[in-house]
Amino acid sequence: MCTNIVYEWLRALQLPQYAESFVDNGYDDLEVCKQIGDPDLDAIGVLAPAHRRRILEAVRRLREQDAAAAGLYFTLEPQPQPVPTGPPADAFSTGRRGEPCGVPAQGTRGDPRGQTPAPRSRELVSYPKLKLKIMIRDKLVRDGIHLSKPPYSRKV
Repeated sequence: MCTNIVYEWLRALQLPQYAESFVDNGYDDLEVCKQIGDPDLDAIGVLAPAHRRRILEAVRRLREQDAAAAGLYFTLEPQPQPVPTGPPADAFSTGRRGEPCGVPAQGTRGDPRGQTPAPRSRELVSYPKLKLKIMIRDKLVRDGIHLSKPPYSRKV
């Protein structure tokens, strides 16, 4: 069977025996798996109550992660600069790496540990490409995602 994200997800749940049934029933992507309920588990053939609980709990976590990330996205395209309405930009002194004074500079390699999280807002935040690349790399490492390994890439 071809390795895919659903197989990896089920393997992480220690339920890889259901992978083929999931794919056969159209659950070949985690976005689709977020919709699974009791009737779907019946159709897939997950009958053991402990397995059903484990899968439904994992589905709940997937939905929560999705809700927590709602409205967050990034782009590498430059955004048009808004017309400044406040004091001129040179009125503020900048600290290390061009960050405004009073704003804690990130540690080495963009490591956000030890910083107080900024309040979430809907305004657009712009990062330099290198900093964004480091942030994405560090997040992938923290989440245990290796893009050079299956299911994200395949040997040709």
